[in-house]
Amino acid sequence: MNDTPQGTQMKILVTGATGIVGRQVVDQLLRAGADVRALTRTPAAAKLPPQVEVFQGDLTDPASVAAALDGVDRMYLFPVEESAREVVELARQAGVRRIVVLSGASVTAGLHVNPVEQAVEESGLEWTHVRPCEFMTNLLQIWAPAIRAERVVRYPFADEPMNLIHEADIAAVAVTALLRDGHHGKAYTLTGPALITVREQVAAIGAALGEEVRYEEVTRERARELMKAQGGFAAESADLMLGFVEYDGAAPADGAYADQDWSALMRVWPDVEHVTGHPPRPYTQWAHDHALDFR
Repeated sequence: MNDTPQGTQMKILVTGATGIVGRQVVDQLLRAGADVRALTRTPAAAKLPPQVEVFQGDLTDPASVAAALDGVDRMYLFPVEESAREVVELARQAGVRRIVVLSGASVTAGLHVNPVEQAVEESGLEWTHVRPCEFMTNLLQIWAPAIRAERVVRYPFADEPMNLIHEADIAAVAVTALLRDGHHGKAYTLTGPALITVREQVAAIGAALGEEVRYEEVTRERARELMKAQGGFAAESADLMLGFVEYDGAAPADGAYADQDWSALMRVWPDVEHVTGHPPRPYTQWAHDHALDFR
């Protein structure tokens, strides 16, 4: 049962409100009739809906978050590990009752221990962890420039299956956990409806554009060169996404993570549909939703 029916003026703070998932959380909360407050480092550039109360603050500086917590009942928490305990303690002191944490499926697989999850669990507040697999959107920033300029994708791993999720589904689970009872103490692992290869992703983008997008398989080394040259997110994420480092930043080693449950990252989990009542969106839907980004 929804414990915050439409029209109830319960204040919910969304941190990371201008991020890929955060914007979706804000929009979906507004559609549900929630009273939304957003935390962002740069309010003037946030471009959030006018009905959102925007506060300036930075999760790496907990003191800057205190004002935004005043009067807040529930919070969507973007994971900043180094300051998590201070931010969660400030939330508890301010009277926040429920926190939904954006985490990752790597925690489910045992590849990573998330200090943000630990801090929230130990706070005594109601908590829910949202653990998505890789975002469908992660490759948008990497592929979009070449697709716009040449209608081509140059990337390795042509036919290796990937587990990807639409950012709207991540937000839908988070919003449900914020607004409805019954999710306290739960950790949800979120995936799309099926594994998909790079070749299939490129074909889906081409179909969404109504034009052919060529796929050229390249080596990991060449892909890293291209991503490093691109700068920004592509350069920052190249080593991890291409397998040159592990989640902890260390170089892969023989036997490393041998005791971890890698299968957790290579299966379809039912949690999106279990929580929201609808199956996760397929990659074809994501490609259609982002077609303008590739034009």
